[in-house]
Amino acid sequence: MKKLILLLALVSVPAHAGEGDKQCLAEAVYYEARDQKWVGMLAVGIVIQNRVRSSRYPDNICSVVHQGRYWKGNPVRHKCQFSYFCDGKPERPTERKPWAAALNISSLLLSNSIEVVGLEDATHYHTTKVQPRWSKSLTFRRVIGDHVFYTEK
Repeated sequence: MKKLILLLALVSVPAHAGEGDKQCLAEAVYYEARDQKWVGMLAVGIVIQNRVRSSRYPDNICSVVHQGRYWKGNPVRHKCQFSYFCDGKPERPTERKPWAAALNISSLLLSNSIEVVGLEDATHYHTTKVQPRWSKSLTFRRVIGDHVFYTEK
């Protein structure tokens, strides 16, 4: 039986994210990891925050989550950084418990500095069901739930 080693460092930080950021983060966590335990949902949120902190990505949560190719103001199907955003389906959470968990995790991430061992610099992930071409150019960090996490070399 595998044990998940998790180290959380919680340090209160001043609130600087707006309600829009909370909504965007919760939406991404919900659609990307709602079938995961809370640590899997948290890990997805940490990747999004790591991207915001990186100079390689947009500098706010909503822009990171909605990053992709656009045509006439609309996201091009399957050409987004986060697949749920351009899958052609509307973003309307229907599962109450996972949506509540995503909102709680979003609030936690936006009001505290949280680190999970192995995800300090993780900027990418995919499910264990696929092996995308782009993963070969990244450095493996760890597996949490059904997601494999990486950092850029």
